[in-house]
This record gives sequence, structure tokens and C-alpha cells, in this order.
Amino acid sequence: MRDQLEGSLAVAKAVALCRPEVISAYPISPQTHIVEALSDMVRSGELSPCEYLLVESEFAALSAAIGASATGARAYTATASQGLLYMAEALYNASGLGLPIVMTLANRAIGAPINIWNDHSDSMSQRDSGWIQLYAESNQAAIDLHVQSFKLAEELSLPVMVCMDGFVLTHAVEPLEIPSQEQVDAFLPPYAPRQVLDPDEPVTIGAMVGPEAFTEVRYLAHAKQMQALDLVPEIASEFTQAFGRTSGGLLRRYRTEGAETIVVALGSMLGTIEDVVDELRDQGVRIGALGITCFRPFPLEELRDALGDATSVVVVERAFAVGIGGIVGQNVRLALAGLPPAVFDVVAGLGGRPVTRRSLLGLLDDVQAGRLEPNRLHFLDMDRQLVERELQRQQATRRSGPHAENILRDLGLVAGGSH
Repeated sequence: MRDQLEGSLAVAKAVALCRPEVISAYPISPQTHIVEALSDMVRSGELSPCEYLLVESEFAALSAAIGASATGARAYTATASQGLLYMAEALYNASGLGLPIVMTLANRAIGAPINIWNDHSDSMSQRDSGWIQLYAESNQAAIDLHVQSFKLAEELSLPVMVCMDGFVLTHAVEPLEIPSQEQVDAFLPPYAPRQVLDPDEPVTIGAMVGPEAFTEVRYLAHAKQMQALDLVPEIASEFTQAFGRTSGGLLRRYRTEGAETIVVALGSMLGTIEDVVDELRDQGVRIGALGITCFRPFPLEELRDALGDATSVVVVERAFAVGIGGIVGQNVRLALAGLPPAVFDVVAGLGGRPVTRRSLLGLLDDVQAGRLEPNRLHFLDMDRQLVERELQRQQATRRSGPHAENILRDLGLVAGGSH
């Protein structure tokens, strides 16, 4: 059924169609509309049977989901930004215990300074926590990925994080295809847990494991996640057959045939990148785009196959690792080890800064003209004069003050004062 919906409400409807039995939630922007909508569905009886737990923190939200999943319930939660960091200990517990929880992450920047807008700093900070990470390019993809994620999580007995750009997607209203309950029921079987806590058959999970076995246990967690590299495309193919549209998978190629330059990205900015690709293709430029849907586990071989014939690979990402550089770029470079493409790491859209067609066109012109150096970190649209002024201020006086406030003062956005 096609309907005009906000992204958050559409995701809530998709989750409800998957018949979760326990939803635990703590509100944090820009995720709040998702769990509010699910709360209304539970209260009204539209989603039943389901227990909705409004807990006291994000840590409690995931902890409750862990308890529910361990006892054999289909469990769901959602969060964003600092909320994900507050869950950090429980994230590792959920994956280490092999519990098939599905969580929506409405991607949002991490403070300090405080910023409620979109980038990928939150999910990238937890990329090695053992959760499968899937990134939605659009609200339609977010709907479809949630339906697929419950099946993926339960087949592997691993938690899955569906990442969708905060505000850019969560608060966007657009026409969307919402599957029927009958379609989802036919695609997603009733939850049959691979492990369950049962008083009639008592076992211990999360027991102490010493040096004699810890390596083997951790390796098995890695081996199980790597199985997703086969299962993700298999489930995506099943979804296409059942619902009549292509969605999910490990990667999505866009006009990469014969491309000399390929732009790699995750999430909603792929739409703008594809518009730029179309414009440049019309001008005869051999360019394409590659969207990474599955970031963990990372599809090394698939990227190597998709990018190996290019001359230049431009990785545009909404996060970076302070002290080293691009995160997605490092992974792409690993996939291309020994192959000829030059890799350009470009950080863009931090804290909600728009990634515009004009900026992307300028970036790609710099790459093709040889004005951008490969294997170095670049920041799209960064005001270098502002940065240099603050660095000089820091050198001039020890009590130079906090960077954020100084930058805002230089921009005339807060009251001035002397140091």
C-alpha cells in the first residue's frame, strides 16, 4: 500500500508488521517519533501481543531487550547519538550472547559540542561492537531493511543495527510503499530462537570464560558475523521476489559500468551523489557511484570486484576517526590493497552540514584535475580561515578558551568577549 508518511512513522509501521513481542524504549531526538508511534500502536491494541517498556535510560532500554530476547521474545529498540554511547556496554553483551535484537539507529552527531543534527559518528563509534550494521539510503530502504533485519538477526542469532540518517530521513514526509501484514508474515516466519533461557531446562549464558577458551569464543563471534556476507544478499533476493522491488544487499552499484571514477558513500547523501553522477555522465564523464548498505561485516571481496577497474575512488563519509582519518576510507583502501585505484578520503556533512551538488561537483572536478592528493584526509566545505585563526589563537595564549565558543564568536553567533 502506498501512503504519504514521515520516515519515522513508516519505520514504526514496518517494525510493527514484524510482530515484535517486547519493545523497550527511551526517547532521544531524532529517534523519538519511531518509539512514540510504536507506543501508540501497543496502547491501542493495533500491535498485539506486545509489551512496551518505557525505561529510565538507553542502557536500560537495551538491557531490557537483552533480557527479553534471552527468554525467547522477538525484541526491538531504537536510539541515537549519546544514547548509543550510553548503551555501549550492553551492545557488546547483546552481540557476545548472540541475541537477535533489531535496533533502529537514527544517526546523529556526538558531542561535545552539542549537536542534534545528522552525521555517522554514533554508529561508526560502535562499528566493532559485534552488531551487523546496515545503512539506509532512503526511507523506502529503511522500511525494507527492517523487515529483512528481523529475518537476518534470527537466522544468525546476532543483533542488527539499521542506521538511517536523523532528520534527513526520520523527519522527511514522502510517498512510501508499506507492505501488508500478509506479505510480512509470509516472508518473516514466527521467531524460533536458537537459544533460550527456560526454567525447565536451566543453562547459564554470559558465563565467565578464561584465557583457555576466550580466543575461540571471540573467533566464533567473528565467524558467525562473516556468515552474513552470504546471508544478506540471499535475504535481499528473497525480499525482491516476495515484494517486487530491489532492496538491501551488501552494495548498490549506480552507473559503475566503464566508470573511471567511482564515488563511495553510505546513507542518504547517495541520492545527491547519484544526481551529480547523472549530470556528469550527460557531459561524457565516466563516473559512477557505489552505495555500501552492509558496513559490518564489511564486504571486502565485493568492493574489490566493484572498484578494482576504476582509476579513482572517492570515499565521501559523514564521520572520521580523530587522530588517523577516514573510517570508511580505511576499509575501502584495505579492500583495494594491491590494486591500482587511487583512493581519496573526503569527510562531509558533519553535524548536519548540507552535502550539496555544487560542492560535490567541485570536489570531483578537483579529483579529475589532479588538484586533490590521494591517501590524505580532506574536509568538504571546511572554512580553513576559521580553523587557522583558532590555531593561531591557541598558540598565542595558553588560556585561549574552548574551540567551539571561539569559532561561534568569530562567526558572530554568540556574544563576544576578550580573553
